[in-house]
Amino acid sequence: MPLKYKRILLKLSGESLMGKQKFGISADMLQHYAYQIKELHDLGVEVAVVIGGGNIFRGIQSEGSGIEEVTGDYMGMLATVINGLALQSALESRGVYTRLMTALKMENIAEPYIRRRAIRHLEKGRVVICAAGTGNPYFTTDSAAALRASEIGANVILKGTRVDGIYTADPEKDPTAVKFDRLTFAKVISLGLTVMDMTAFTLCQENNMPIIVFDINSPDNLRRIVTGEPVGTLVE
Repeated sequence: MPLKYKRILLKLSGESLMGKQKFGISADMLQHYAYQIKELHDLGVEVAVVIGGGNIFRGIQSEGSGIEEVTGDYMGMLATVINGLALQSALESRGVYTRLMTALKMENIAEPYIRRRAIRHLEKGRVVICAAGTGNPYFTTDSAAALRASEIGANVILKGTRVDGIYTADPEKDPTAVKFDRLTFAKVISLGLTVMDMTAFTLCQENNMPIIVFDINSPDNLRRIVTGEPVGTLVE
C-alpha cells in the first residue's frame, strides 16, 4: 500500500487518555492508541509520539496551590513520562519495539532524548515516544511536538483531538460551526483559529511543517491519513 507520509509525529493529548473517566488512564483508550499506532507501524510508517500529561497534572493546576509556576510545569512534564511509560508498555505487549526518550534525564526508566539516536531508532522500525516536553518550563507539549517533528524530519504532525478537524467555532458548543478541509498558516492566524499554541504554530510555520487535525477516537483514521485519504483538516 503506497504511503503519502513515511515519517510522522503523532501528538496525543493526555486528557484523551482518560476516556470517560475524570482522571488517570483508561485501559480502553490506551489499547485504542496502541492498536492504531501498531497499524501504522505494520504499514512501514516511522512513528514518533509526543503525549501530554493533562490526565494526571497540568501546570495550570498549580495556580492558587502554593506551587510556583516553574515547579508546576516540571510536575506536568513528569506526568507525560507516566503516560509515555503506559503507552510504551501497551505497544510492546502488541509486539511493537518502542523507545521512550525524555527531555529530562531519568536513565533508570528511559533514554535521554538525543536527536540522532531518535532518528536511528525510527530508521530501525522502532516507535519513539518523546516525553517530558521540551525539558523547559513555560513550553507546552504542542511546542514539544513542533520542535521534535522539525528535528527528526517528520513529513507531518498529526494532532489527534476529539473533533474531526478545525471549525469556524467549537462544534461541541455551536451546531452551526463549519469545518475546514484545508487551511494555510496565514489563514489560521487571520481568522484567529486555535490549532496549537502560538509558539508551536509559529515553529511549524517557519519550518513548513504541515499539521493535520483529526478525530483520534475514530478507528482507522491514522491509516487513512498516511495512505493519502482526506481526513480532518490540513494546515500547510
